Amino acid sequence: MKKLVLILAIVALIASPAFGQKKTELLMGTASMGGAFYPVGQGIANLVSKYSGSYAMVPVVTGGAVENPRLIASGDVDIAITNANIAYFAYSGTSPYTKKLDIACVASLYPSVLHMAVPAKSSINDFGDLKGKRVAVGPAGGGTLDILKVLLEEYGMTMKDITPSYLAYGDGFSEMSDGNVDAAFALSGYPASAVMQTVATSEIKFIEIQPAKFASIMKKYPYYTDITVSKETYKTKKDAVMVGVQNVLIVKKDFSEDAVYKITKALFDNLPEFAAANANAKQIDIKKAAQVPVPLHAGAEKYFAGK
Repeated sequence: MKKLVLILAIVALIASPAFGQKKTELLMGTASMGGAFYPVGQGIANLVSKYSGSYAMVPVVTGGAVENPRLIASGDVDIAITNANIAYFAYSGTSPYTKKLDIACVASLYPSVLHMAVPAKSSINDFGDLKGKRVAVGPAGGGTLDILKVLLEEYGMTMKDITPSYLAYGDGFSEMSDGNVDAAFALSGYPASAVMQTVATSEIKFIEIQPAKFASIMKKYPYYTDITVSKETYKTKKDAVMVGVQNVLIVKKDFSEDAVYKITKALFDNLPEFAAANANAKQIDIKKAAQVPVPLHAGAEKYFAGK
């Protein structure tokens, strides 16, 4: 059924005058609704469709960061967004992957942070307080789980110490607002739409990580970083220090050099337009765009070499 809906959507798009009759359609793997991947993917797709000349891109809802490298490898999508650590795991064939995936990077984008939220009046303050609690941990194929397992390990816990609900970010935060889970997680750029929808009607606070444990995680896993999200972002009482990880665009290693060059050019030549329409795009730094965890695709390398 999902494939049929996607096919009909693509056919409708191709048939529209704005699409252009001779453009080659490309599928962009994003994530579930409520995070940043889908709107960012939609913004990139719009730029590629508008400026590449040869290609029209369609954003596709997927399971998220962990699933996307598999979708690239299987050819179900042409390009996708994932987290830098997940891209490295996929390229090297380490857990959660059982074999090396033949992927390459197009560019580094913006950082995602692990939002760990509870209602403002909750007794949960530190990550260790989650033991025995009901937690909306994000979709099963999302990037939240990898960081969650690292945090659990640092606190001497496992997934058995919480009651996880594998929900899309928007659903998870709705369930928290309704009192059906005690905490909700979302690995997303900020501000995240799922969190913004919640704070529009409810007051929240973010779960803290003990400084010593934070420092230990940064030392063990250098692809993670600490990012301070100001209290103004989500109307919280104080700034929140969250685990952050960079997001990257990936394709198959043997994907068309022409396509990747034109995609990269359409994105970075028009970055101000993208930033004007998307808050996360404002955090993309072209000077750091070629700093990626796996080799750059030849098409992207060609573009950045000209900069």
